[in-house]
Amino acid sequence: MQASVLSSGSKGNSVLVKTDNTKILIDLGVTKSYTEEKLRELDMDPNEIKAILITHTHVDHIQGLKVFLKKYHPKLYVNKVILNLLYEYIDDFDYEVYEKSTFNIDDINVKVIKTSHDADGSVGFVLENNQRSLVYITDTGYINKKYYDVLSNRNMYIFESNHDVEMLMNGRYPFHIKQRIVGDKGHLSNVDSSYYLSGFVGNNTNTIVLAHLSDDNNTYDKALEAIKSALASKNKSVKNILIAKQKERTELMEV
Repeated sequence: MQASVLSSGSKGNSVLVKTDNTKILIDLGVTKSYTEEKLRELDMDPNEIKAILITHTHVDHIQGLKVFLKKYHPKLYVNKVILNLLYEYIDDFDYEVYEKSTFNIDDINVKVIKTSHDADGSVGFVLENNQRSLVYITDTGYINKKYYDVLSNRNMYIFESNHDVEMLMNGRYPFHIKQRIVGDKGHLSNVDSSYYLSGFVGNNTNTIVLAHLSDDNNTYDKALEAIKSALASKNKSVKNILIAKQKERTELMEV
């Protein structure tokens, strides 16, 4: 299994996951043309995308969905809440509703993690293939303890590290927006993200990708400093730690 973060941040998010038998996207919050460009840079035809997982329906996660679906016709995998919200945005599309917390897309096993965000039905995912596993979680104010076991000791984490609290509180945002971001239905700060990740990572973990960084309320250095410090405090290390960027894809990474 391989993964590439095509775009990550407040203006758009999308991740490619590739196995021997299938290619899927998680979210499509960037334009169709941007998605096409980044896939072709990876020597992939957009027609090869067979499915799209949707975490929630905020615009930075579904911006390009309507046009991409119309042209390429992949199947959406959604819960009932997200399906009903998408019908307000898209008229006709192929979909499958998952009602259980685990299901399969070809050779990928998907485990659903309920997140805490101000978007109805919001979720994250654990993807498994051939004894390798990837966690994808952004847009959540906290992570419920009941998911700690399923999130532990995975190979790759693509994980929100949205803001530095001091930068946010001293920044230009209105107070009610600041309260939303730091609240239980907002976003994980660098400190929050590092706390969770330093607990989750184990001997099987080879890669952490810090995702959904705020342009206004964070820096790459602050996010990296927080995770490295948290790992060191628990005598843990991870071989690859990188930042997902808004307008620049990552390489295709082995999970």
